[in-house]
Amino acid sequence: MSKINSTREDFESLLAESFAKQDLSEGSVVKGRIIAIEKDMVIIDAGLKVEGRVPLKEFGTKGKNAALKPGDEVEVYIERVENALGEAVFSREKARREESWTRLEEKFNNGERVEGIIFSQVKGGFTVDLDGAVAFLPRSQVDIRPIRDVTPLMHNPQPFEILKMDRRRGNIVVSRRVILEESRAEQRSEIVQSLEEGQIVSGVVKNITDYGAFVDLGGIDGLLHVTDIAWRRVNHPSEILSIGQTLKVQIIRINQETHRISLGMKQFESDPWEGIAEKYPVSEKTKGAVTNITDYGAFVEIEPGIEGLIHVSEMSWTKKNIHPSKILSTSQEVEVVVLEIDPVKRRISLGFKQTLENPWKAFAEKFPIGTVVEGEVKNKTEFGLFIGLEGDVDGMVHLSDLDWNRQGEQVIEGYSKGDVVKAIVLDIDIEKERISLGIKQFLQGKIGGGTILDDLRKGSVVTCEVAAVNDNGIDVKLVDHNLDVFIRRTDLSRDRDEQRSERFSIGQKVDARVTAFDKKTRKISVSIKALEIAEEKEAVAQYGSTDSGASLGDILGAALKKQDKD
Repeated sequence: MSKINSTREDFESLLAESFAKQDLSEGSVVKGRIIAIEKDMVIIDAGLKVEGRVPLKEFGTKGKNAALKPGDEVEVYIERVENALGEAVFSREKARREESWTRLEEKFNNGERVEGIIFSQVKGGFTVDLDGAVAFLPRSQVDIRPIRDVTPLMHNPQPFEILKMDRRRGNIVVSRRVILEESRAEQRSEIVQSLEEGQIVSGVVKNITDYGAFVDLGGIDGLLHVTDIAWRRVNHPSEILSIGQTLKVQIIRINQETHRISLGMKQFESDPWEGIAEKYPVSEKTKGAVTNITDYGAFVEIEPGIEGLIHVSEMSWTKKNIHPSKILSTSQEVEVVVLEIDPVKRRISLGFKQTLENPWKAFAEKFPIGTVVEGEVKNKTEFGLFIGLEGDVDGMVHLSDLDWNRQGEQVIEGYSKGDVVKAIVLDIDIEKERISLGIKQFLQGKIGGGTILDDLRKGSVVTCEVAAVNDNGIDVKLVDHNLDVFIRRTDLSRDRDEQRSERFSIGQKVDARVTAFDKKTRKISVSIKALEIAEEKEAVAQYGSTDSGASLGDILGAALKKQDKD
């Protein structure tokens, strides 16, 4: 009997020594021994003054009860050393959680995956049991693509990767998507290695967007861009393709780093741009259908796969600021002229207005220079009037061509939009699309009292009266014709020292020579310098060459004496 008591004492002393080494404070995990199991409670001695109770269910796992018996050693979490009932309060779940946190932190630091079970749905995601520790699985981290029903994934053990851990706050965030992406990346890499550019493969259309279609090549997707579906313009891939359709495509490019694959279908057909310059020579007319209209022009398909652009500037001779849709419409059959071809850039410039009669050319043929025309004042500007003419073209009357005697700035105030006026065609520039008109020239050459300017011609000598003196010349009036003319500074004298406008005074009369005169436009130029040169030449011709020994001054002096004597 004494031997039994001695053995019991030894065991109790060893157990007490073991417990004495543990941290028995609240919040710590300790080892205890099961003393008894009563109904659904497990009674545990952890070396405290009193035993504690733990619900039996805390020792089981999901759906399984633990096989426990008295004498088993277990770890528990001390919540209270002694409660109001005089018992210790233990928790097996919290102990397991602490164990799990320690194990999970080690795996997180080593970059290892963990296994868990999705067991509940919460706001923004799901909760996952990581062997006692509860983690949060965001909805965006469940799968590579959003999934509607997560039921098949719940309550099944599966791998996860820990994204973030915060033990102090008790937060763990995991991802299932990362593992799937890694697996998919490995699979994609294997597939990409088996493919090569130029290879022809079959695939199934998975998705259609505005810019193309994604084709499943058996585990990896390739992009069939809208421009590679056909040589002709395809406004939207859905015009040709449909989801689920099986296609034969050619691999155009493979990016080994990003695993992006570009596909093409038009490559199975011959390139319509080959020999395009010989087929459509510049300036040749051809026909096509309008496929698209933009703010800057209209695209015309002249054959399948070949489109050219009619720029807005090449649509109309006269309508400059108008939207292309006001002139052409989609699907309209039109005749165009080839203006330029760039086979390298695959661009063709087309002209639509070139197929129509050039109204500037037609106007020039019908109303040559000198013809009287009639039109409505379309616009007044600081430099003249714009007159609407036949053929929907405009002509301009410059300020200087409004009146013979008055300043143009004053005369233009007497005109208003809508006034119908008559004018003479002064000049036509078909290339620049310009028509110059003159209203003052329409006065049938009648100046002052109505004298016709028939006596004026190039080389005539006229008497001028100075009307104004300017820095760059003088304004004069032809005395016999009542016509205002400007004499430039360089035409004031043959002698450069005498080319000073200030040596003239208002009212002074001088003679000058007509250097230019156009009866049709009534434009006249006169020069004092030209008259001096002409008189000198005449004197030399009459009194001999300077080779006779007489100076030029002697000859001119003799000529002047003769004029005085006469």
